[in-house]
Amino acid sequence: MKVFSITWYEKLRKLDYTVLFCIVALTCVSLLTLAGAAKDFGVRYFYVQMIAACLGLVAMTIISTIDYEEVADRLSVPLFCISVSLLVFTLLFGSDNNGNKSWLEFEWLPFSIQPSEFVKIIYIITFSKHLHTLKDKINHPLSLLKLGVHAGAIIGLILLQGDLGTALVFMFMTVAMLLCAGLSFWYFLVAGAVIVAASPFLWSILKPYQQNRIIAGFWPETDPQGAGMQALLSKNAISAGGFWGTGFSGGTEYQKVPYVHTDFIFAITAEKFGFFGAMLVILLLCVLVIRALIVAQKMQGSYASYMCVGVAAVIIAQSAENIGMCLAKLPVIGITLPFMSYGGSSMLASYCLIGIIQSINAHRGKYFFERQKK
Repeated sequence: MKVFSITWYEKLRKLDYTVLFCIVALTCVSLLTLAGAAKDFGVRYFYVQMIAACLGLVAMTIISTIDYEEVADRLSVPLFCISVSLLVFTLLFGSDNNGNKSWLEFEWLPFSIQPSEFVKIIYIITFSKHLHTLKDKINHPLSLLKLGVHAGAIIGLILLQGDLGTALVFMFMTVAMLLCAGLSFWYFLVAGAVIVAASPFLWSILKPYQQNRIIAGFWPETDPQGAGMQALLSKNAISAGGFWGTGFSGGTEYQKVPYVHTDFIFAITAEKFGFFGAMLVILLLCVLVIRALIVAQKMQGSYASYMCVGVAAVIIAQSAENIGMCLAKLPVIGITLPFMSYGGSSMLASYCLIGIIQSINAHRGKYFFERQKK
């Protein structure tokens, strides 16, 4: 099928500006939240977040002009090898933080790097291409074995790092893309039955602090001074905001929450800007997911649809888990809220994920005929 030559200007004109508005709005809310809390944490977090967002916007723009098919078709295997190498390197040389070795620290850098955030981007590209390669025989056991090795290599390394939260995001992403690719529902039923049967063994291999976090996540009152403390303090901060919040410089409850600027930034936003501000954040995230799924539907029949579903799955999984743990309804497992939580790796990776959606949008018109007419 013949391909049109598309200029940079034409590609940028085809960007999804609804998506762009949502991510910029979420970033602005994040920056306002950190600026309002500067009296407690200092201005460093605000400036780091702003720099990360600017770099992310540039990265998203560059990615949107790159043909996603060229990358997936030519570089899938090298990219997979790079992602495995990154995770192995992190496992061997990463800094140990309470049993979690998912961060790299360098003396010449003023910040840490979380490679698994960027592996999400690579995984969406490579796994989507793998699914497309096997789509005509997706339900064959050998095909499922190959996909299982692909997913298992990445998820297994992340679990070895001790990062259960990120591993769960990858699992959710994988299931969503497999469903999109047409894998028989019977496989999911069998997998669910196996997980239930193996749950006692899986529980036994978790580290004590991970077990305590899971128990306290569902019932924080059982350990209000330990594993349940963060979630309960976060819930108090959200409650203190009322409908309109305590204002840009207001709020005191969030100050009691440990590491509130990262995994629990939703609590600061809810206390300062109230139920209104919290719902605005949720609405913007929902619009992002809907737009990603709309693009997936438009690209049905190609692996671009799997990529869009993968991006949507990341946003859904991280948002649901993060907000759930802030409300003391789900276990605290260290998941960031996309475009909101403080962290250069998280912010930059989130923008890069949206870059995939924008690239698909920008290159949708490069063919003379629609894909469905192949």
